[in-house]
Amino acid sequence: MVSTAGRARGTREAILDAAERLFAEHGVGEVSNRRISEAAGQGNHFAVGYHFGTKADLVRAIVHRYTAALEERRLRLLEEIGGSGDLRDWVSCLVRPATEHLDALGPASRRAQCMAQITTVPALRQIVIDESAGTPSMRATLDGMLRLLPGLPEQVRQERAGLCRLLLVHALAERERALNEGDPAARTTWDATATGLVDALTGLWLAPSTASPGGGSPQG
Repeated sequence: MVSTAGRARGTREAILDAAERLFAEHGVGEVSNRRISEAAGQGNHFAVGYHFGTKADLVRAIVHRYTAALEERRLRLLEEIGGSGDLRDWVSCLVRPATEHLDALGPASRRAQCMAQITTVPALRQIVIDESAGTPSMRATLDGMLRLLPGLPEQVRQERAGLCRLLLVHALAERERALNEGDPAARTTWDATATGLVDALTGLWLAPSTASPGGGSPQG
């Protein structure tokens, strides 16, 4: 016999799954809590509010579920690379936990696409940043990366961190979409996708820093 707590957990997971799929397919702003409740098989149209609160609270729960799933994988990779002096190792710790997780979810997953949709909403983007950057494994990864880039100006560091996040989120979402729809993808496997992303992001971080003609002149 399922306990009350067990039923509540099951309901929460069903709501998260339904919201993840609907947000991925239609965008966060186009999906009502009532529609999510119905898609989750809940007769009570206020189930989302009861279990999560506001739309922002629901989004935070979705993002937290994703980042929590990556934490153990990233911690394992960090242990493997130790104090590596190779930037690629640290970039791999950014990328491979996500590609491994999405690979394990299978081709029906909408998780990466959901995350991409969330980041397009300015009021919700900070939730993704805070949840992702706040985990112990991510802090350790970023610290390790920046230790190898001591001459990078702060302005450039912030710029490239944003570009890195943007590329990673949307590249993962695009591959997931291609798998969902049976379209050809640039790489045949998630592992190969990770290799390509590590190549690209390592190059991004190591690119020379030059003066900006529009104002702001990073000094190396």
